[in-house]
Amino acid sequence: MNGMAGAAPTRTDRTRARRRVMPVVELVLLVLLVVMPWLVSDFLTVIITRMVILAMLAISFDLCWGYSGIMTFGQALFFGMAGYVVALLANKAGFVQIWGVVPIGMLVGLAASFLVAWFLLLGRRTPEIIFVALGTLTASYAAERLVAGWQWVGAGNGMSIWDFMKIGSYELEPGIVFYYIAAAILVAVYLASRYLVRSQFGLVLAGMRQNEERLAFFGYKVQVFKALVFSFAGTIGGLAGALYAYHEGFIGPGSMGIVLSTYAVLYGLFGGVGTLLGPIIGAIAIESISFTLSDVDAVKSFWPVVLGVILLVVVTYRPVGLLGLIVSRRERIGTFGLSGGPRTDPASRRGSEAADARDGPA
Repeated sequence: MNGMAGAAPTRTDRTRARRRVMPVVELVLLVLLVVMPWLVSDFLTVIITRMVILAMLAISFDLCWGYSGIMTFGQALFFGMAGYVVALLANKAGFVQIWGVVPIGMLVGLAASFLVAWFLLLGRRTPEIIFVALGTLTASYAAERLVAGWQWVGAGNGMSIWDFMKIGSYELEPGIVFYYIAAAILVAVYLASRYLVRSQFGLVLAGMRQNEERLAFFGYKVQVFKALVFSFAGTIGGLAGALYAYHEGFIGPGSMGIVLSTYAVLYGLFGGVGTLLGPIIGAIAIESISFTLSDVDAVKSFWPVVLGVILLVVVTYRPVGLLGLIVSRRERIGTFGLSGGPRTDPASRRGSEAADARDGPA
């Protein structure tokens, strides 16, 4: 057995190393993003644009939980806060230029998430998961109740935006142009997040996810890294909220409350956390199922119950999400450093292969 320690990888090992599915899924999704408006009606293009924007919110949750171990139930707080700020600027100051709306939404999300991280993550002691989860949940609920009773921002009726977002003098009405702008921003958000999680910073995040105490023992300031990735995720949430407010022409208390925050969690769990692609797939799948069920007469009155059962079945019997049906555990987690298979310890390799077998075919 000891003589096998330096043995070259088997043919099966090399086949597994070459067989990567994620790039194929990325390419398929990119192609669908490009051609989708030409395959569906204008009405469905507007609906799909909403899904694309919500996919950014799903990515922001995945960065927190899937990559950093931060269970947050308050991602809608940054989403809704940015939406309210750009709505106020549109209604009170008449500012609707996209070159200002997008950065402002990002800055609001960044400031709000950093403030939450300051209270929940940057204490003297490393916070427990339940403390952060309940803290973000409380912040989201408190913000929802605040705007619901604040007449200056429309109280329970929310705020409507009467002007379209503009590029110069061109008005961006919900439709094919708005769709392609939202899709381009989603691709940029995905690429930026992908670069982050595969960088040396992402290596630290992977270490936190596996063994936070050991990483802290080596001298890493784990809480600072968590605060940074939480703030980056909040920036993405704010960007999505600003786009959503203009796309829908409305922002209300529900856009920053616990219901939307819970949906962000479901998007990630349904599609597969820790992958970035999974939350995108989860957001599109859940919103598509919701839209379809709400239009079926037989289940129109209780479609949320049907949706809940579907989500419960998937999360219970396939905890790795929809993406886990085609992507192996090794590829979902990712690799860092050199790709030399022979350097891998055989025991670790056998454990990884066993995990792949449990998760299903790659």
